[in-house]
Amino acid sequence: MASEASNEADREIVVSRIIEGPRRLVFDAFTSASHLAQWCAPWEGSKITTHAFDFKPGGVWDATIQGPDGRSYPNHWRWQEIVPPERIVWMYSLKKDDPHPVKTTLTLAERGNTTEATLQLLFGSKEERDEKVAKFYAAQGARQTLDSLAEYVASAQAAHK
Repeated sequence: MASEASNEADREIVVSRIIEGPRRLVFDAFTSASHLAQWCAPWEGSKITTHAFDFKPGGVWDATIQGPDGRSYPNHWRWQEIVPPERIVWMYSLKKDDPHPVKTTLTLAERGNTTEATLQLLFGSKEERDEKVAKFYAAQGARQTLDSLAEYVASAQAAHK
């Protein structure tokens, strides 16, 4: 069993962040395409167009991100597990039939009036992880995602005060 755990550690990226806001609000940011479109793009000035969205296990979020550079980036998420408001698991890929999706687990833990959000990206192999880190800056993207989520939650809270 220990070798399986170390094998998983060789294939993963884990990023955590404290988000100023209640866990339910952080979780809700994932529950609709309109929420995701407001914060989930990795670059400022990006626009997300959703082609399909069904937030349930087995459902998908199929979207295109239009980057500020004018290039389009397809994104395909297949929801695997949804445990409100503590965990969401999805398979992330650039297209529906991508043979190398990344299993992504978001865990949300209450910390008083804040939420600790942890993203675990689990790749098919150490080599895939290393390639994505080098080619797509996967760790930086995960950090940017949590930073954008934190900004979105802060603005949502401010709007309700």
